[in-house]
Amino acid sequence: MDYLPIFTKLENRACLVVGGGDIALRKVHLLLKAGANVSICALAFHPLLKAKAQAQEVRLIPQAFSVALLDKQWLVIAATNDHDINAEVARAAEERQLLVNVVDSPLLSSFIMPSIVDRSPIIVAISSSGTAPVLARLIRERLEALLPMHIGRLAAISGKFRHRVKDKIKNVSLRRRYWEKLFGNGKLGTLLEQGKTEKAVELMENALCSQPSSGDVALVGAGPGDPSLLTLKALQLMQQADVVLYDRLVSSDILDLVRRDADLISVGKKAGDHYVEQARTNKMLIEFAQQGKKVVRLKGGDPFIFGRGGEELEELLDAGISFQVVPGITAASGCSAYAGIPLTHRDFAQSVTFVTGHQKSKGEKINWQALASPMHTLVVYMGLLQTEKIQTQLLHFGRDKKTPVALISHGTTTEQHVILGTLEELTLLGGGAQGPTLIIIGEVVSLANKLSWFNAQNATKLSRDPFLVNLS
Repeated sequence: MDYLPIFTKLENRACLVVGGGDIALRKVHLLLKAGANVSICALAFHPLLKAKAQAQEVRLIPQAFSVALLDKQWLVIAATNDHDINAEVARAAEERQLLVNVVDSPLLSSFIMPSIVDRSPIIVAISSSGTAPVLARLIRERLEALLPMHIGRLAAISGKFRHRVKDKIKNVSLRRRYWEKLFGNGKLGTLLEQGKTEKAVELMENALCSQPSSGDVALVGAGPGDPSLLTLKALQLMQQADVVLYDRLVSSDILDLVRRDADLISVGKKAGDHYVEQARTNKMLIEFAQQGKKVVRLKGGDPFIFGRGGEELEELLDAGISFQVVPGITAASGCSAYAGIPLTHRDFAQSVTFVTGHQKSKGEKINWQALASPMHTLVVYMGLLQTEKIQTQLLHFGRDKKTPVALISHGTTTEQHVILGTLEELTLLGGGAQGPTLIIIGEVVSLANKLSWFNAQNATKLSRDPFLVNLS
């Protein structure tokens, strides 16, 4: 981050603008909107600046710049068309540790002026760190079109209502949920847009009287690893959560998209090494929800495919906790797609089966005979430690030893690694895989080299803020 974005309170504070032309006029206009006491130093002044001086909105100083003018100023803007004068202003301000902006010269500036969307008291500032001001302006124009004019009134009314809400709802998590639900209510915006302020306040009051006494849980699939494969609903819930309990397979890039002040709790597991027992995870979900918190249980892939999602929901149901489920792209689908392997194909496979390499010790035995059928795709989750058994059983029940296989680790991410071979080589190939690995067995794997498209080195990450701007 090249610049720290801050909002500065300038009301009744002295600010100096050096320059009296068109550019200076624009900067003076912004400073006055912020309530600053503006002085303008120049040898000549724009007629509108003179008019502002006559209206006692600004003070004109008809002289060349001198260092003494910086005394008792909060910040300075150099807006002349003379580089040497601008550089002198910047140097003098720097010596006095004053914030200075030199128009169109980021290198001389200690702060820069962003493009602004003004819906006071809502202010949106967009900056390209001085590199592409036209791009920043185009983004601002898109935001201007997106943000309704009444959003400022909504913020103002909410500010007056805050103490009422705080007195009524003592629990911080429930209080935030009240605001989230209220701001997501399209009816409230419609009333404000129509100028029906009293009706809007009445709606806020009614919502205040119908607040739930407990939290809830969202069982969310995080997908196979690439943050851009998250569903929109998953992203929304992650950015509303008070607490997120996440598994080991959830990538750090995805966790970066969680609301910054949410509590992140790892309940990750791997074969033979359970960091948090499942029973304890279930208990934490219930406890946090009973505290009134909005809880997200974040699981890699899809929570209902080898994710124990059903087991956790049964516990929530018994405890009377409300919940919802957000499906995710399961590893089989995501990893195979990024590796160029269609799970079904009319020429190679008319069916696909997902199995896990780890079952309960007293669970049902795997029907290896059925899984060994030709023209059939088999996807094994968490099977890296079972490659010898998988190979032996499939060969024993007649699967061709030349059947193509793929081992995909860190699928869909910048660390994706794909190992291709045949069933007779599976045990040997498993020794070259690292980390969580998905195994695909079947004739469809023969298409991998032909259909491979994903370049891990050129993969891009999803921004923390999900707002995507299409400038085409």
